[in-house]
Parts: sequence; C-alpha cells; structure tokens
Amino acid sequence: MMPLPAGTVRLHDARRGTVRDVRLAEFSMSTSARVPAWSDRPAPNITWFGAVKYCNLLSEDAGLDPAYSIDGRQVDWDVTADGYRLPTEAEWEYACRAGTTGAHYGDLRDIAWTALDDVDSAQPPKVKQPNGFGLYDTLGNVWEWCWDYLDTARYGDYRVLRGGSWSDPPWSVRASVRRGSAPDALIDGTGLRIARGALNGGESDAAQGWSASRDRERAAVKGPLPVGWTPHRELLEAASLPSPSSDRTTG
Repeated sequence: MMPLPAGTVRLHDARRGTVRDVRLAEFSMSTSARVPAWSDRPAPNITWFGAVKYCNLLSEDAGLDPAYSIDGRQVDWDVTADGYRLPTEAEWEYACRAGTTGAHYGDLRDIAWTALDDVDSAQPPKVKQPNGFGLYDTLGNVWEWCWDYLDTARYGDYRVLRGGSWSDPPWSVRASVRRGSAPDALIDGTGLRIARGALNGGESDAAQGWSASRDRERAAVKGPLPVGWTPHRELLEAASLPSPSSDRTTG
C-alpha cells in the first residue's frame, strides 16, 4: 500500500455537463492491481461483487473491520470501517493523475500496457514506469473497479471501471475515461486496486467524493426515459422518489 497525500481532483459529468472539485483526505492505495493470493498477474477476470468480497476477506485476514456488508446483491459501505476497500472514483482519478492534468502521466509505451504493445493478456505488474505517486499500471493492463455507480439514472446498478486494459487502443486509455458494467458481469481485462483509510468520522453516507444522497439524486429521473435508460429503482425507493411508470421505456 502506498500512502497518498490529501489533495483535490476535478471530476466531469458529461451527461449533465457539470464539473466539481473534490477535496480528498489522505488515504492509501495498492501500488499495482496485482492480487497476490491469486496469481503473479492482475486478476484479469473479476466481477464487482467478487472485488468487494475479496476486500472483505483481506480485511478479515488482517484483523480489520470489513468495509462492506453484503446481502445478496445489496452491498453497503461502512465508511467508518478501517478495512480494505475499492477506491472511490474520485480517489482513483486523483491517484492515477498524481498531480498531472493531461490524458496520461507519460508516454503510453513507457507507462501502460495497451494495444500498442501487441500482447494477448494482462501482464506482470511493475514492469512499466510508475506515476508520480509510485503507482504502477493505473493506466492500461486491466480495467479497475471502483466503488461508485456509473450513472444511476442511465445505467441502473452498473459500477465504474477506470484505466483501460492491455487490449485497448490509446484513445481509450486516458485518466478521464470512464466505463462501467453490471456488478455481476465477468469481463475479460478487469481487475481491482485496493484502497484503505480516510475514515469518515461517523457519517454513514458520504466519503472521499462519493455520497449516497448524490446517487439518489442522480437516480431521480423525471419524465419519459430515453431508450436504453434503466434507473436504479432501489435508490429511488430509498429516497422515497417515484419509480418510472410502466409506460416508460427502460430498455
């Protein structure tokens, strides 16, 4: 784990056309996406559910309080727990950029495994050059799961993936690119990077750029829905907001 200093990261919401600056407290992240208990390479095929369960196992083995309570498909984050967890999206982008503002923190051939390298699978960690925080492969090699929802209004319970993979072209391997998938989807070229720290002092619904209230706000879509949009009904119900009526298209 690498301790990272407090700092600020700017996040863009392309759908809403908004920008927000997030102030982060100090926290730690693993220097690579490697999962030592499984192999000498990043975990190349892991679901989001598998990632949070793995974080809890690491916490239990270390005698720490697990970050997540898991009940079927329902996963809640205890932001006061001292255990291992997935980074928030704000933490991930801050850690990836390491003080830089461009698409990537160096020449991709030097810092990231991408389609430029013509490899056919995830590669061993810590071969390419690290970023300014001493983190390896935050870009390229495997997409990394984050805690956050991708967009509760448009994609339902999809969770965020960041960083790009060994098979992606350069335009897709940038610090600002966000993708996502269903939490139970098993996708080639996905892995995880572990975070820890920045306890939130007893508040139960917000930490490090994420908040449950913001998730509910984004899920509260009014009026007819565009084709393919699947708002997160559980969040709507938790916020006592009206669910989409049966005559709306949900895809």
